[in-house]
Amino acid sequence: MKNKCALAVAIGFAVPVAHAQSSVEIFGLLDAGVSYISNQGGKSNWQMADGIAVPNIFGFKGTEDLGGGLKATFRLVNQFSLGNGSIISSPSNSSVTSGGLFAREAWMGLSSERYGSVTMGRQQDFMVDTLLADVGADSALYVGGLYNFRDGPFAGLALPDSPPNEAYDFDHMNGSESLANSVKYTSADYSGFKFGGLYAFGGTAGNFSQNSATSYGISYAKGPLAVGAAYTNVKYAVLEGDSIRNWGAGARYALGNALLTLLYTNTRNTHNGAAVNMVEAGSTYRMTPAFALGANYMYMWGNAGVDNNHAHQVNAVAQYSLSKRTLVYAETSYQIANEGANAAICGTFGPSSSNHQFVGRLGIQTKF
Repeated sequence: MKNKCALAVAIGFAVPVAHAQSSVEIFGLLDAGVSYISNQGGKSNWQMADGIAVPNIFGFKGTEDLGGGLKATFRLVNQFSLGNGSIISSPSNSSVTSGGLFAREAWMGLSSERYGSVTMGRQQDFMVDTLLADVGADSALYVGGLYNFRDGPFAGLALPDSPPNEAYDFDHMNGSESLANSVKYTSADYSGFKFGGLYAFGGTAGNFSQNSATSYGISYAKGPLAVGAAYTNVKYAVLEGDSIRNWGAGARYALGNALLTLLYTNTRNTHNGAAVNMVEAGSTYRMTPAFALGANYMYMWGNAGVDNNHAHQVNAVAQYSLSKRTLVYAETSYQIANEGANAAICGTFGPSSSNHQFVGRLGIQTKF
């Protein structure tokens, strides 16, 4: 069940194959370390945890030049546990998000530099594509990884894909819940502007919309500034035709050696009316070419459907690059909720028995 965060959505290094105008790339991310969790169901815990700063993924992507500016393209991504080698797939039993060998991503399509791309398969929605990948507005990309994605005292959201007593990744940003049976259009880059839309077929006979999903995104990224907004609506059979709706907006600005980020998201369960808002501000600063520091603050608050619970969370990280591919890091996360609520930091997979929770971690990550 331990889905991991979605970071560095488009990382890969080219590996040439026989055809001169075609290529297949093999790429991956690896992360391992030791974490201390102050309160996990009432007890402190030390654990060897992997896939925290970045998810452990192994993938293939390729293109074939068809001429006239048109290309065929595909992408297959497997997510796994480095600790035991097992495949990680979605916890959901719904046809919207259920998974397997390539549960992270599995799609193919056609791409044009002038007109954009049309792809089909299991794909990320635009909360991930726009706000995480294109804009880079989520501080979790740079500070804390999985521990910095959203969770908290909001079990009342009743998310079908969440572990019990949590609201795991409630704003659909960490990339672990890609959408099956989807058709996606992504525009070309028009002087920094991009937009797109996605529809995921539910596949339920007699009920076209059940287990279906829609998503849209628009962004502008040029020079030091990037801004964007996205919307995703996922219908679930267990919600009797109702849905989990997410929308958000964010920005990123580069200022010398500093990077500033700002993100807002809203999540609503249309079945029970529960809703949670989140606002996050973060910054990273590169002290030297090898050493960087980062920190962010997050505030989450809900309506009566989640007992009006709220929570503050701060995250910090120090990173030292051993090479262009490999770095070591130390990170901390601390969440405090209102009295009477149970804090829950994303990725601990066990809410605190009190209103606060702390995580400290030492880790190493690499990419290929």
